This record gives sequence, C-alpha cells and structure tokens, in this order.
Amino acid sequence: MVTVTTRIEIEAPIDLCFSLARDIDVHTRIVWKHTKEKAVGGVTSGPIGSGQTVTFEATHFGIRQRLTSKITAFEQPFRFTDEMQKGAFKRLRHLHEFVEQDRKTIMTDTLQFEAPLGFLGWMAERAVLRRYMQRFLEHRNEQLKQIAEAAIG
Repeated sequence: MVTVTTRIEIEAPIDLCFSLARDIDVHTRIVWKHTKEKAVGGVTSGPIGSGQTVTFEATHFGIRQRLTSKITAFEQPFRFTDEMQKGAFKRLRHLHEFVEQDRKTIMTDTLQFEAPLGFLGWMAERAVLRRYMQRFLEHRNEQLKQIAEAAIG
C-alpha cells in the first residue's frame, strides 16, 4: 500500500475550506480538465456528507473508468474520510483534515491506495501511481485554495 500526503495553507476560514472540499460541483470543476471527470451516481451535486456515496467517471491513463466512494467518517469542520467501494484500485482511502491556525486553514490530505494485480500493481504503484496521485492532489488543492481565498476577498 502507498501513502501520499499533501499539505496546503489557505488564507480562509476552516468552515469554508471544509465545505469546498466536500462539494461535488467544486471537485469536478477543479480537477485536471483532461480527465473529463464528472459525478454520475450517488450525490452528484453539492456537498456530500456522512454515509453518502458518489460515483465519479473520469479518464486516467487513456482509460475511462468509474470509482464509487463512500464517506465513512465525518467530523465537521475538522475531517472527513472517503473510501472506495468500487473501482480500479484494490483499496483506496482518502483522509481530508483541516486545522485552523492564525486565521488560516491548514488542509492535509492523506491518500492510501493499493493497486490490483499483485506484483505488477506493486510496481505500478511505485513507478507511476504515487507521483500521479501526488500531482493530482496538489493540483486540486491549489485550485481549492484559489477559490477559497477569492471568496473571502
């Protein structure tokens, strides 16, 4: 299993950052454009909450795929966890954490995943997937930061 952790400082209140991070419309708007990501099942618009699911359809590595995630832990405005229920990975768990500090929010993402296919999956995790997922999260977080900071002016 691979763990990817990202951290970003946002000059915006914790409640706003938490709300933006769990908003399906915001998510689909700020991820990489070339993935053509859209929500196609479960909660497909607005905020997602405890126990709810969302199914995203996106293109990664030239392959159109679906991933269904469920919010398995939820403590507003400090953290929430989504876990893959169905999709390309053997396992995927994403912890979103928020800490308010000096009128700013520190947003930390911890993504744990395991590719299928045994040894071949293990090699793909280390050769390609770790960096790909790191860049995906960093891009998404930077876009979320821009939206949050623009919202407070």
